[in-house]
Amino acid sequence: MFENMEYIYEVYQAGSFSQAAKKLYISQPSLSASVKRIEERAGYPIFDRSTKPVGLTDFGRKYVDAMMQIRSIEENFEKYAADYGELKTGELKVGGTNLVASMVMPKYIRRFTSEYPNVEVDLTEGISSDLESLLSDGKLDMVIDYTVPVGENFDSAKIEDEYLILTVPRSFAVNDGLEKYRLDIESIKDGSFPEGKVPAVPLEKFAEVPFVLLKKKNDTHKRAVSMCQAVGFVPRSVFVSPQQTTAYHVCASGMGAAFVSSILLREIQESPNLFYYRLDFETAHRELSLLWKKERYITRAMQEFKRIVTER
Repeated sequence: MFENMEYIYEVYQAGSFSQAAKKLYISQPSLSASVKRIEERAGYPIFDRSTKPVGLTDFGRKYVDAMMQIRSIEENFEKYAADYGELKTGELKVGGTNLVASMVMPKYIRRFTSEYPNVEVDLTEGISSDLESLLSDGKLDMVIDYTVPVGENFDSAKIEDEYLILTVPRSFAVNDGLEKYRLDIESIKDGSFPEGKVPAVPLEKFAEVPFVLLKKKNDTHKRAVSMCQAVGFVPRSVFVSPQQTTAYHVCASGMGAAFVSSILLREIQESPNLFYYRLDFETAHRELSLLWKKERYITRAMQEFKRIVTER
C-alpha cells in the first residue's frame, strides 16, 4: 500500500500532478498512472482531482499522515544507521570473572569509552560457566576469560599470559632457606619473572603449610590442587574463598599460603607481609583471551573493542 509513496508525497507537496512530475523527472501521464495504481491497491482515492490545487480526500489525509510517520521512521533509522557505523551510538555487552571485571576490564573500557563516548558499555560479572552460556546465547557480545573453551563455539584473540604465583606469609617458617627462589614484586608487575632468572621453588617444601584455596569449581583451585598432587601432597585448606582478591587478602593476613594470579599481583597494592615464588608447572600458566561466538555478526563496536584489547 505504501510502495512508491514518494509519488504521493510529491503530488501532495506540489498540489499538482504536472509540477510533481517535473520534480520526479517523469512524465505526467506516467505519474498519474502510478498514483492511480496506488489508489486501487489502497481501495479508495487519495486525491480529490476536482480542486486546484489538487486536494486530499478524507482517506487521503489519513494515508498521508501514515505516510509521513513512515518517512519519519525511515529517516530516523537512516540517521541511526549512519551514527551506528561511525560509533556515535550503540551498545557493547562484555563479561568477565570477578578478577577480570575488577582488574582487567576497567582499563579497556576506559579507553573504549574515551574513543567512543556515545556507545553504552554493559559489563557482566560472573563465573566462567555462566559467562560461557551468556556468550553462547548471544546475551553477551564478548568475554575476557582464561577458562571458557575455544573450539567449535567460540573464536578468540590472545590478550596476555597469566601465571599462578605461590604467595606465602613472611611469618611462615617454611620461608627460611628459600631466599634464592623469591620473586621481587617489580618483576611480577613488569612481567619479567617468567624468563627464569629466579629458579622455581620446590613446591613439595610446602606440604605441611596451610593454604587459602578458592572454591572447588574454580579453575584456579583445580590447578592448585593438581600442582600439589604432582609433587606428592594434597593442600590442607584453612580457608575457602569465592574470589582471588579475597584469597590474597586472607593470605596477607597470615592465615595461609595461596596461589595468586600474576595479573592480580600486578594490579593490586603490594602487601609487605608476603613472599612470592615462581612455579614450574604447565598448569601454572594460562592464556587470558577475548572470546566471541563463532559465525555471529561482528559489530563495529566489537571490532574496535577487540583492537583496543589486543593492542600491545
